[in-house]
Amino acid sequence: MTPTGLLVIDKPLGRTSMHVCRVVRARLCAGGAPKRVKVGHAGTLDPLATGVLVILVGKATKLCERVMAGEKRYAARVDLSAFSTTDDREGQREEADVPEPPLREDVEAACARFVGEVMQTPPAFSAMKVGGRRAYRLARDGQTPRLEPRPVVIHACDLVVYDWPIAELDVRCGKGTYIRSLARDLGRSLGTGGMLDALRRTAVGRFTIERAVTLDALPDVLTQEDLLDAVE
Repeated sequence: MTPTGLLVIDKPLGRTSMHVCRVVRARLCAGGAPKRVKVGHAGTLDPLATGVLVILVGKATKLCERVMAGEKRYAARVDLSAFSTTDDREGQREEADVPEPPLREDVEAACARFVGEVMQTPPAFSAMKVGGRRAYRLARDGQTPRLEPRPVVIHACDLVVYDWPIAELDVRCGKGTYIRSLARDLGRSLGTGGMLDALRRTAVGRFTIERAVTLDALPDVLTQEDLLDAVE
């Protein structure tokens, strides 16, 4: 029988979300699953991000939208001294002219302005479609994709640590929120730079980092018994 259920993976740094899906599929096949067993994920994490990635297997892939609709939580490290072409440290860095770094209370006040329903423009290097093409493909071809602002919901944006130029944030948000965009917009609000230096997703709905397993800890052979009940 085709296995059905889910896994909560702690995605490693430098790997794509689809790489994790391929690893899971290979180990399921090693356990006797059909070669074409469906394996997907609920909510993409960029290669530079780590943390909770919910992997859906078999008939559980139909629950993707339901899982993605849950609140997300992130630990974000923002560099306020520069912008970048990708809004994170993967892109070309452009230093910002900051005569005087903002005080902690200034950063806290700026964070508070992004709580609620806000209009957010996705990064140029994103999977959003523009005229039927992915924005990141247009950007890599040297074009400047016109991405329209769209409403997203940010439930909380709390400053945890501030040591110029780094601001560490605890962010809780809804579906479709780009933390890279939040980092960029936070910098613009402060009159500084703003780019994501590191990101760790700590929760997707009820699936928290405490429940996640690393790929190294995942069994080489996966069977139905290794999967969580999709409706638990």
